[in-house]
Amino acid sequence: MDTKSRQFNLAIVGLGGMGNWHRETIERIDNLQVCGSFDIKPARQQFAKDHGLVPYESFEAVLADPKVDIVLCATPNDVHREIVVRSLQAGKHVVCEKPVTLSSADLQAMIDASKQADRLFVVHQNRRWDEDFLTMKKVFDEGLLGEVFRIESRVHGSRGIPGDWRQEKRHGGGMILDWGVHTLDQMLLLVPGKVKKVYASVTHITNELVDDGFCAELTFESGLRALLEVGTSNFVSLPRWYMLGRDGTAVIHDWSLKGEMVRITDWSKNDAVPIRTAAGLTKTMAPRTKDTIHTEPLPIVKSDIRDFYRNVMATIEGKAEIVVKLDQVMRVMKLMEAIFASAERQQVVDFE
Repeated sequence: MDTKSRQFNLAIVGLGGMGNWHRETIERIDNLQVCGSFDIKPARQQFAKDHGLVPYESFEAVLADPKVDIVLCATPNDVHREIVVRSLQAGKHVVCEKPVTLSSADLQAMIDASKQADRLFVVHQNRRWDEDFLTMKKVFDEGLLGEVFRIESRVHGSRGIPGDWRQEKRHGGGMILDWGVHTLDQMLLLVPGKVKKVYASVTHITNELVDDGFCAELTFESGLRALLEVGTSNFVSLPRWYMLGRDGTAVIHDWSLKGEMVRITDWSKNDAVPIRTAAGLTKTMAPRTKDTIHTEPLPIVKSDIRDFYRNVMATIEGKAEIVVKLDQVMRVMKLMEAIFASAERQQVVDFE
């Protein structure tokens, strides 16, 4: 049996920041090469030429090139549907940047086009390979904190929304579609079961047209509650992850993976010495004594983002099953729609 992989050629449509990130990443992947790109900006066309890529003169030229096996869509969000559907209809496999599109109806049209063309269509949910997420998933999956009843996931910055199309609603700007899609995708992979309730609010501190931050609370059928928060006006950031279980707590402060687990060692010792504050005493909030808890390092999980494209190629060859499944992408899209609805109505929304 021949197990040798074939060579794949990929063309990038939209050679901006993320498009170029893909180019640089693919340079380090065997059996995959970027053969060319198309961008509506002349400067990016020149950039492609300077880096040894064929600067296709039009999107139609990309689709007409028989050498192109895979089209990467890395354009502003509002044109994803057209680019994806036309690429599939031209017989190309497609990788699409997140968010896949602006509505579940658009996504369904893209899925239908993939089925009709019998071509792979996959969304680049790259934050599944973030090591902070994978580490917290290991803590959860292995029950290191006992029964988990609350998870908080935050992404904080202080620069507002980038000064480009991400500030415009018509292009699909805003933080729910930009970073919310990542935090939601991670949380739905982390916690099993249905999401029963959604409550959300948004902020417009630096931008009145789109949300520059949001906070959403998800209630799972198990009773577990998850808080997801994205902010762009946070000059002091709260922890990236905070997980509470009956037998302990885990925290990751930032993407450097700085954090720890604190676990209970002796439930029988509950005596506490009251602590004195400026205005009184408290026994309830007195810290535990060191002989009843154990502080330990997190079980760090390493990853390789190149595995995304390795999985794409193996799936096309029939050697693997795609990791980022379209039903998962649809669930995240519908959950974002529920968050928008909850924030607009200022009320809890039923989800699943």
